[in-house]
Amino acid sequence: MSRSFEIDMCSGPLVSKILQFSIPLMLSGILQLLFNAADIIVVGQFTGSAAMAAVGSTSSLNNLIINIFIGLSLGSSVLMARYYGARDTEDIHQLVHTSIMLSLISGAGLIVIGTALARPLLELMGTPHDVIDQAVLYMRIIFLGMPALMTYNFGAGILRAIGDTKRPLAFLFVAGVVNVILNLFFVIVFGLGVAGVAIATIISQYISAFLVLRCLMKDDAPYKLEIRKLRMHRRMLMQIIRVGLPAGIQSAVFNISNVLIQSSINSFGSIAVAGNTAATNIEGFVTTSMNAIYQASTSFTSQNVGAGNKERIVPVLLSCLSIVAILGAALGWLAFLGGRFLLGIYSSDPEVIAYGMNRMSVLCTTYFLCGMMDTTCGSIRGLGYSIAPTIVSLAGACGLRVLWIYTVFRLDRTLYTLYISYPISWAITFSAHIICFIVFFRAWKDGNTRRARIARAAARH
Repeated sequence: MSRSFEIDMCSGPLVSKILQFSIPLMLSGILQLLFNAADIIVVGQFTGSAAMAAVGSTSSLNNLIINIFIGLSLGSSVLMARYYGARDTEDIHQLVHTSIMLSLISGAGLIVIGTALARPLLELMGTPHDVIDQAVLYMRIIFLGMPALMTYNFGAGILRAIGDTKRPLAFLFVAGVVNVILNLFFVIVFGLGVAGVAIATIISQYISAFLVLRCLMKDDAPYKLEIRKLRMHRRMLMQIIRVGLPAGIQSAVFNISNVLIQSSINSFGSIAVAGNTAATNIEGFVTTSMNAIYQASTSFTSQNVGAGNKERIVPVLLSCLSIVAILGAALGWLAFLGGRFLLGIYSSDPEVIAYGMNRMSVLCTTYFLCGMMDTTCGSIRGLGYSIAPTIVSLAGACGLRVLWIYTVFRLDRTLYTLYISYPISWAITFSAHIICFIVFFRAWKDGNTRRARIARAAARH
């Protein structure tokens, strides 16, 4: 089953293999961000700050709606890594076909949800009146690309679970180039504004979805996709939901707190929203780099669980934590120190830049805490425990942020007070996740030892 693009996560040096897995994944995440960054840069430079704010004001809401389904793709990836580590060919086959079918159904459902709820939800968030019409238009067009977005995420998750992070990167590179070219074409040549960048984005998403499906269909491997065999295997669907739904709910509720924060930012006006939008996009490059280590911790842990390598689980977490702490601190501070230049790429308005620097001074300098929190959560999910880290994350991060908005922020209504809630919640939740990992690792190790003892006794008889 070994191939040149796969990584053996169950033996050999950890740090070099984690980096081999993570670097293409980081670049893939950066390319995905460039889809949205290209939208914002083009409309900011060629249409104005109102259009830029319209695009940016939808991001938290889009994520809130989408992420519960993205969580299911994580469940699919975790299971794929486990079955691959155990060399369970039949379960791999069923998982692939159930996952792709689920992605298509999820994408179709998201079209209906996103287009129908765009205006009422944006109004509920208090989106500024001078940008709401453009924001609704952008959101409704973007949701027409959801079947492609879901298909790519499920398909790429399957490939990454076996250690193949290079081909998904290549697919995103092709789609990203198309996205940037079409952005410029639709906005500058045809003057379509936010509609133009939205259309460019969904075209690029369908290209990346086609490429990942083509890859799965052509590979002669246990995970080969055959269209005529697409169906929902009930047992596999239930397992995907069991592992992935808590992660999706966690992401969705996280974004509820982000929507509340976005609503609070909206109250400062469209210039503040534009500055926050630009800073958020810059920070996204730091976040997505750390997210690659989170995915590595999940995949490496899950494959070793499938293979029964209990002595390798803790070193996986410690290696990932060391890498993500160094990476997050270095990239975060580089982004902050170069913040004015980077923000100037998005907008030449001094007020927009000032608002962006206000956010980056707090979040970029502490982002490593977010990476450590997520990486520990990923290892717990790799062990097969999905509900507990969800509860911890919701209580420690989301609950605290919501409480902060209605207490501390209400007493001191400044953007700094709003932003400081992030690093505080990250630190508290990371500490709780470490405790959970220790408890669940011991439980898994003890259970694995008991099963091995029973199997040896049965073999003797």
